[in-house]
Amino acid sequence: MTRFIHDQFAKDYLEELLSPYGEIQAPRRVAGEMRQIDVWFVPNQPPDITKLGLLAKLTQNTAIIEPYRNPAKSGEICDCLLKLLEVRGEYQREANRNNRNLEESNLPKLWILTPTASSNILDGFGATLKADWHQGIYFLPEKLRTSVVVIHQLPRTSETLWLRVLGRGKVQEQAIDELEALSPDDPLRLITLELFYQLQENLNINQPIEAEDRELIMRLRPLYQEKLAQAEQRGIQQGIQQEARRVIESLLRNRFGELDAEVTAIVEPLLALPPEEFTRLLLQLSREELIARFQPLN
Repeated sequence: MTRFIHDQFAKDYLEELLSPYGEIQAPRRVAGEMRQIDVWFVPNQPPDITKLGLLAKLTQNTAIIEPYRNPAKSGEICDCLLKLLEVRGEYQREANRNNRNLEESNLPKLWILTPTASSNILDGFGATLKADWHQGIYFLPEKLRTSVVVIHQLPRTSETLWLRVLGRGKVQEQAIDELEALSPDDPLRLITLELFYQLQENLNINQPIEAEDRELIMRLRPLYQEKLAQAEQRGIQQGIQQEARRVIESLLRNRFGELDAEVTAIVEPLLALPPEEFTRLLLQLSREELIARFQPLN
């Protein structure tokens, strides 16, 4: 059961990171025996390498992404290859209908993301490293347009972070540590942590909890508590702001009657002041003086 929870997390995570750059379907149905591609991505602009690092490099062109929570088995890799070949068949039929040649460079590439992989598995599929690519990325023979990304072998750099998030155990924990260390305003940090919060809640619902998932929940708990504290603080600040607005509007009504558009327009600038200062000004200045001082510039 927990495998499906993690699978959904991986699909949601990749969809959130890649959706600004193109069309994404998670899942996408292909012909055959009700097969589904986990993540299908067609870029309408090249993903930003400065933001997504290695994940962006994997998705510069149309991509099939198949993430695995457990190490991908031989049969599962074969199933991924079958999906790729079925898609190739779709492309070939479309080319035939339009009476044109099928350009291999336009075919999608398959990226299989696995937390670990044995040498027997990799050797069995003829997967090899390339000198100009990161350690941990194994390429099958060229015509297959397929690569296996062994997440625990990826170097621990900022460029690989967004793939190591999908690892297991210590690899994932280290990625969460690095994620936590990013700027609190980083949009990818916010997106990923929100998905981790949802993952934690889903794992808590599932019983019994596996030992590795229990460790993940414990690692995420401080972040979740921090989120709750921030939400509570935002609520307090919002309450203070609402009370300050009520006081300002009440003082304006007491002095000048019903609030017209000119007076209403100075409420927001007054809210930026400390309560003791806006109270003093509201009691001392005339309507004209307040409007002249605080009316927003058009």
